[in-house]
Amino acid sequence: MSTFLSAFAGLVAHLADLLQPLFHDSSAAAAIILFTALVRLLVHPLSRAAARGQRARAALQPKVAELRKRHAKDPKKLQQAVMALHAEEKVSPLSGCFPSLFQLPAFFLLYHLFSNPEIGGRANGLLTHQLFAAPLGERWADALGGDGILGAAGLVYLGLFVLVAGVATFNYRRMKLVMATNPMAVNAEGGEAVPGLASAAKFMPFMSFFTLFSVAVMPLAAALYMVTSTTWSAVERAVLYRWQLAPGAAGSAAGSTT
Repeated sequence: MSTFLSAFAGLVAHLADLLQPLFHDSSAAAAIILFTALVRLLVHPLSRAAARGQRARAALQPKVAELRKRHAKDPKKLQQAVMALHAEEKVSPLSGCFPSLFQLPAFFLLYHLFSNPEIGGRANGLLTHQLFAAPLGERWADALGGDGILGAAGLVYLGLFVLVAGVATFNYRRMKLVMATNPMAVNAEGGEAVPGLASAAKFMPFMSFFTLFSVAVMPLAAALYMVTSTTWSAVERAVLYRWQLAPGAAGSAAGSTT
């Protein structure tokens, strides 16, 4: 693990050096945002594949509805029939999980990098870097214990809280609009072959609000990753899943994919 951390620390430090002429003391913070954007670019093909899979699942909703009527009194047979239908149509109900899973290693590396005072037996120099007045290795509690909520570091966190709240509100309103426009398209989001995923999909818009808690308790560097990734996801989903806002989306999803 220390070898990976050392290599990763070198990468972040190199990016910070490249960005220093533009961002000065906040160059490491800018490097983290750039790193997050690069990770999301690498994962973007998986996100597009997940969007295509969801649209394909939406196209199957009329057939799923027929299976529900046929096996209304036998949930086990209904689950088996839906899974067989997805297998026949080569549609995976879990494809939407892959983009998040492939991001986890990058996030954990960043979290550990800015949680350790030493890397490879040497002092972790990245902990001295800041986002404006807030050290990247510290947390909101440290800012509150310093100059308080309206101090220089506290205002950095307030800005992040406002951004996260804005993104979360955007996600919530968009999902409510999708549900009002086409409930079947939302139902397809979870995939009926896996019990509980459809309900979880409806709960997903609220997950962005939990990022507020993450920003408060994580090192600022890890919080920056989460804020950047969450904002990217909101924009990406608005583009890749724009078909959900069309009336009758679930019925017409068998057409061209995103």
